[in-house]
Amino acid sequence: MSAPDREGMLALYRTMQTIRRFEEVACQLLVDGKIPATLHASIGQEAVATGVCHALAPRDMILTNHRGHGHCIAKGTNLDAMMAELMGKAAGTNRGRGGSMHIADPDLGILGANGIVGGGVPIAVGAAYAARVRESGQVVACFFGDGAANEGGVHEAMNIASLWTLPVVFVCEHNGYAEMTPQRVHSSVADLARRAAAYDMPGVTVDGNDVLAVLAAAEEAVVRARRGEGPTLLECKTFRVRGHFEGDPQRYKPQDEQAEWKGRDPLTRWRAYLSEPGRPGAEVLTAIDREIEDLIRLAVAFADAAPLPDPSEVTTHVYAQA
Repeated sequence: MSAPDREGMLALYRTMQTIRRFEEVACQLLVDGKIPATLHASIGQEAVATGVCHALAPRDMILTNHRGHGHCIAKGTNLDAMMAELMGKAAGTNRGRGGSMHIADPDLGILGANGIVGGGVPIAVGAAYAARVRESGQVVACFFGDGAANEGGVHEAMNIASLWTLPVVFVCEHNGYAEMTPQRVHSSVADLARRAAAYDMPGVTVDGNDVLAVLAAAEEAVVRARRGEGPTLLECKTFRVRGHFEGDPQRYKPQDEQAEWKGRDPLTRWRAYLSEPGRPGAEVLTAIDREIEDLIRLAVAFADAAPLPDPSEVTTHVYAQA
């Protein structure tokens, strides 16, 4: 795959920086009591969401998880509506009923986040099967972590996706920890992409903090899926800078490990690359930073002013099955 041009490189930076600042602001709003419940931030993992979603076409679909803000932003979710959803407001993507872990926007191909570990993976395979039946040419990307990679439903989904040659890209964000459990304790293999061989599909491991590496691998997997050649397991090695949830003291993470990964921060690396001679330069990036700050400030103001859902609508936009 060819490297992105100047505008493409800036688009990658814009997405990564938007994810970073959106989550940093959201985490502070949680502390301030503006956001109910809790948050699972993806700070430090922005290159994965950005690289994969930039490889997708607008009509393609994604399934995400409890740590899914970045995926939704990278796929194009409106920041105003997303911030309103986090605050539980009626103007939110889910009309204030879903919150942080259930952002969805079907019009953009965002079929929803899922609070069940690995729960989105079988749904992604179903969506890929529907795309095949419709002959729509769509590809589905689903995001899950190294903990979810051990769920039985994930393996069943991979098996059927390969058996039926479905257009799906399995994206494992391998951030080293399943909640508080290090990967070496819960998995017998260090590179989870090796498991793809059991399902006769390509398995690719990349540096998940290198946005160009993620983009290149994702583009190849998407092209392969769109040609009708079936699924790919893409493992992106990255690191969760913050805790499993906001308020998690992270005592289970060695200090030297945290320091090492912070030195490999994907946004810092990409900004340094773009600031080198012959590339866009720091001044252009700073201007983008200011634009993003304005957008997020406006999103917070919009969400803050938006009304709460009307209690009389408690039974609308929901369903039950007897």
